[in-house]
Amino acid sequence: MASASGAMAKHEQILVLDPPTDLKFKGPFTDVVTTNLKLRNPSDRKVCFKVKTTAPRRYCVRPNSGIIDPGSTVTVSGIMLQPFDYDPNEKSKHKFMVQTIFAPPNTSDMEAVWKEAKPDELMDSKLRCVFEMPNENDKLNDMEPSKAVPLNASKQDGPMPKPHSVSLNDTETRKLMEECKRLQGEMMKLSEENRHLRDEGLRLRKVAHSDKPGSTSTASFRDNVTSPLPSLLVVIAAIFIGFFLGKFIL
Repeated sequence: MASASGAMAKHEQILVLDPPTDLKFKGPFTDVVTTNLKLRNPSDRKVCFKVKTTAPRRYCVRPNSGIIDPGSTVTVSGIMLQPFDYDPNEKSKHKFMVQTIFAPPNTSDMEAVWKEAKPDELMDSKLRCVFEMPNENDKLNDMEPSKAVPLNASKQDGPMPKPHSVSLNDTETRKLMEECKRLQGEMMKLSEENRHLRDEGLRLRKVAHSDKPGSTSTASFRDNVTSPLPSLLVVIAAIFIGFFLGKFIL
């Protein structure tokens, strides 16, 4: 009866492990890969623990031993797998074991505690090492930022009238350029007419020299024809400048 209870006590782990059965290492394995293991002590006694592995050269464990107070949790945050050439066809045979014992009154020498521990006082839990390469779930996680892009784009739909307003400005500018070309054409026509009138004035002067009695009427005719022209040019130039200033200011 005692041996049966002792055998049962040996297999009953007092600590709660997280994860409980598998230690997962996610590749690629070209660099050190780290995983965590949490050990929680739900009892009202101190518990000594020790972490062992079947491949000590392949792993580094920190801390690999210690004492957990009642109701406390210890995180073994340094289970580090060293880089190696990963073969997906080869299944991992590596295992870890968490061995525990209730702490005796004197725990100053931990090596002596483990050496003097009786087999029926020891408790242990075995964990299997699982190697995983980036899978489709990870790819989906990588796609999440790309899914967020349309959301951000939808948020940018609000200020879309800005490009529309830019196109309107381009249309106004195009109209102004066309108006400018039209006014330039009219100015060229007026310049041609002015040159024609100047030539006509020279011709009339020559006629006036040859016909003095009609010089007064000829001169008055020349003044009536040529004098309105500069004022007309000034008015057109003022309209042209005012048109441009009004367009750009408004």
